Amino acid sequence: MTEPVAGVAAHGVDKSFGARRVLAGVDLEVPAGSITAVLGPSGCGKTTLLRILAGFVDPDAGTVRIGGQVVAGLSGSRSVSVPVHRRRVGLMPQEGALFPHLSVGQNIAFGMPRGGRVEHWLEIVGLDGLAAARPHEISGGQQQRVALARALAARPRVLLLDEPFAALDAGLRTRVREDIATILRDTGTTAVLVTHDQAEALSVADSVALLIDGAVAQHADPAALYLEPASLAAARFVGATVEVRGLATAGVVHTALGPLRSRRPVPDGPVVVVLRPEQLRIGPTGARADVLACRFYGSDTAVDLALADGTAVRMRVPGRLTVNGTVSVDVGVDGGVLAFPSPSRGQRMPLGETGG
Repeated sequence: MTEPVAGVAAHGVDKSFGARRVLAGVDLEVPAGSITAVLGPSGCGKTTLLRILAGFVDPDAGTVRIGGQVVAGLSGSRSVSVPVHRRRVGLMPQEGALFPHLSVGQNIAFGMPRGGRVEHWLEIVGLDGLAAARPHEISGGQQQRVALARALAARPRVLLLDEPFAALDAGLRTRVREDIATILRDTGTTAVLVTHDQAEALSVADSVALLIDGAVAQHADPAALYLEPASLAAARFVGATVEVRGLATAGVVHTALGPLRSRRPVPDGPVVVVLRPEQLRIGPTGARADVLACRFYGSDTAVDLALADGTAVRMRVPGRLTVNGTVSVDVGVDGGVLAFPSPSRGQRMPLGETGG
């Protein structure tokens, strides 16, 4: 039995602009019919990768395949660069980029193959009856749905989404991205979502490729990326971390939080212990810590603590916690932790809570 063809496959993709190497041997496979998020900080190369997939930029090295067809790089001994209009790649940019002088229906019909029906795509994205409306007459969330309908109506082999929800306010952003993810799955669309938003990547995508310094640091399903980061850098970028110094001996890490079990093998010696804020709990047993401050966020409370060695950590507890005056509590850890060898001299090693 032959293996299914990946919807998108990039292998060994390099790209430099002048002396600056933006992509360094990127490998990425996106299964057909799935949503993959390319997640990373600003300047990591994710937009350049998207432009290479779309055909706006040629890679310096490596190959790109869409639906099994080489669209950039070497095919045998022949160099290939399939132009944008022949790749059948859809692009959904940050703000939808609708044509303001065209109606909703005319926007969707733009580029749609003969025989397509605007009403069908309006129904797919839940905008029945709005074909005659102009873009300025509908909400930002509706504009994004129109942009999605226009992209899907062209019947692309893959849809590329470039920070498509960044211009929406926080409440609308969550609702629209969940709706659009549902539409993409219902239509069996192969999609690559570029984003710097961790919550967006983890909640929308089937798998997440974390891009750091122009290379894929880890590609995994959202839960594995959050719970089992491959490196200290990956742990720090994906979600909030609580970090404490420790000394590993035979798989047990001795810290100011007490002896902790490492979920993965770790060499003996100084380490950075990484856990998530929700792994910390208050009493009845554990390491003694002083409560420095409590910040109520509605669904939970952030509690700032000082451990016995002076390390500041932040934990999250459900609901509201109010502390008056100086209070000490016992802090325990639920589950195993991850331990990484301590960074070499001169490298940043913040302790306490980092990330978002």
